[in-house]
Amino acid sequence: MSVTDPISDMLTRIRNAHRALHADLAIPASKLKASIAAILKEEGYIADYSVAEAALSITLKYQGGKPIISGLKRVSKPGRRIYVGSGAIPKVQNGLGISILSTSRGILEGGKARELGVGGELLCEIW
Repeated sequence: MSVTDPISDMLTRIRNAHRALHADLAIPASKLKASIAAILKEEGYIADYSVAEAALSITLKYQGGKPIISGLKRVSKPGRRIYVGSGAIPKVQNGLGISILSTSRGILEGGKARELGVGGELLCEIW
């Protein structure tokens, strides 16, 4: 079964697994999803991830029985793409969250893209 918006599907699966208090989840793999998972691990939102043949396995992170991720939002959608310049990258939840962008230098976290002075498509926000 093909999915129209794979990034939105990934975020929804993470959100649902957190609400059900699952320890880990598996989703269909792609390079884009693996890059997003790498950023989530680097920023401390997930415990670990691994890419097998056709599946991306994500180990979720909890603190005191509550999920670390309290919100996920898909910003740029297939019907309406949102592009931002390096000066217009939003601060999520007054700096408590992160934004993920697709730039000419690859998939980057908002703060890193701001430092490098590159803008791009604003994929999602996580807090």
